[in-house]
Amino acid sequence: AKQSRVATLLAEHVPADLWETPAASAPERFRNKAKMAVAGTASRPTLGILDAAGHGVDLRTCPLHVPAIGKALPVLADLITDLDLRPYDVPARRGELKHILVTASPDDDLMVRFVLRSRRHLDRLRAAITDLRRRLPQLAVVGVNIQGIHQAVIEGPEEIVLTAEDRLLMRLSLPSSESGASSERRHPDDIELPLYLPTRSFFQTNTAVAEALYATARDWAQEAQPARVWDLFCGVGGFALALAAPGRQVLGVEVSAQAIDGARAAADLMGLDPALVRFEAGDAQVLDPAAGDRAGGAQRPDLLVVNPPRRGIGEQLATRIEASGVERVLYSSCNPRTLAADLAHLPSMRVVRSRLFDMFPHTEHAEVLVELVRD
Repeated sequence: AKQSRVATLLAEHVPADLWETPAASAPERFRNKAKMAVAGTASRPTLGILDAAGHGVDLRTCPLHVPAIGKALPVLADLITDLDLRPYDVPARRGELKHILVTASPDDDLMVRFVLRSRRHLDRLRAAITDLRRRLPQLAVVGVNIQGIHQAVIEGPEEIVLTAEDRLLMRLSLPSSESGASSERRHPDDIELPLYLPTRSFFQTNTAVAEALYATARDWAQEAQPARVWDLFCGVGGFALALAAPGRQVLGVEVSAQAIDGARAAADLMGLDPALVRFEAGDAQVLDPAAGDRAGGAQRPDLLVVNPPRRGIGEQLATRIEASGVERVLYSSCNPRTLAADLAHLPSMRVVRSRLFDMFPHTEHAEVLVELVRD
């Protein structure tokens, strides 16, 4: 049903015969992160969502989360009680603890972040880490985010890391070309893709489907053997690092400096030549592929990868890509509607293949990868 909806939405730009087999998701235990609103009382907290009246609905047993998160949430609820952390009462605008954010790596290592109204409980949380690690041995990163404003925004601008480690290692396993770009895990010939996830950076919520997405992009790119690749909106470097190859110049650009730090650390861990694989913090929206990268001396790319947020790349960047002469584009979209709008601004490029990735099961949302070549 999802494939049919997306194919209909993109029918003007993607002929029906250009769709490859969709990458399916497991129906449960696929979600690698939990963004849990904390409500109730310190002695009886709820971790989940808020109802229309602002009261907590507990989702500790939600079957969408990977098992490591399911095991961690009861321990974190006990910590709230032990430290007498008063949950934030949205209707009354009182309390301290607003959210608990948990991310799990493929190795079941955990990053836990507490979103607090103030710095009042920082010392108590820091002192509790040793005991928390006894109860959660795979706890790797603990952070506190300060969100002091009463608004429907989960995170605030201030981030405080309480552990020596400030990023979570996500060791992805990409299906090899021989085993096929499937979301089924795992195969002896799979290729490891290590990504570092800082506390305030984006990563796909569905690890297995993200692996299939990166593997598909790698396989499509390999057929063209590009000498120069740009990855715009690169985040922690997933596409750029998956497409890195001997002698190939790769440039990743992302507005988040923290994400760029993580991408550089991952490239170093992979032993990639920093003269060939570079990551720069900057606004991908204003780059002009036709002009190359004047600061770094990189020439116009043979392959341009774009993975924008839901709003898409927008008319201005699409127009620059259209005028750039870039021969090939891989566009990964989490919003087929904005993808359709952006494709309309690339009239000299045509889609040659596409694939749907069920990154968000049980919803109407989908990730779509399309490959475009210039006519």
